[in-house]
Amino acid sequence: MTTRQAEPYDHLFKLLLVGDAAVGKSSIMLRFTDDTFDDHLQSTIGVDFKVKMVDAGGKRIKMTIWDTAGQERFRTLTSSYYRGAQGIMLVYDVTRPETFDNLSKWLEEVETYHPGRGREVVKLLVGNKVDKERVVTRAQAEEYARSKGMLFLEASAKTKVGVKQVFEEVVQKILDNPSLLANTAPGRPRDTVDPSRPNPNQAGGGLCCG
Repeated sequence: MTTRQAEPYDHLFKLLLVGDAAVGKSSIMLRFTDDTFDDHLQSTIGVDFKVKMVDAGGKRIKMTIWDTAGQERFRTLTSSYYRGAQGIMLVYDVTRPETFDNLSKWLEEVETYHPGRGREVVKLLVGNKVDKERVVTRAQAEEYARSKGMLFLEASAKTKVGVKQVFEEVVQKILDNPSLLANTAPGRPRDTVDPSRPNPNQAGGGLCCG
């Protein structure tokens, strides 16, 4: 699947991965975009992003997936990246209960920095590393997600289990929400810092036969 800048698309979605350091945000992103996994991946410094083209609901979607640093010292660099996001994935490590306990802090950040206090964005809770011996139970996470109005899925970036479903679920929920689609057409102005922003002279729209 190609991610050439000139490839036509119907919608541009901005998705964020947030959560504590070392929960596997980078690994989830790289497994989805490049189908790779590295057990010794270095921690993200600031923000990294990848682009992926997918077909969903009869539309061609260009996804910019932003991987944010979990370390506190980088947080001031990433607050601006919440603007313009249609989907936010809050990731925790099922083997480290403190990463689950810290989810309230990440939700608070979403409400602080995302326009509309995070109400107008699809939020999905992701329990990563289910290939290992878990400490946080599925029932705990399901209850928490339900109480916060979030979707919930479990995944393993290492074994690929659930990773594709995480992104498919978020994309589908965005497609189902007309207000989130309002500013996703090619060439539309966006209130976001986005280096993958389409060239205004670039042809957009139409379905790609990829």
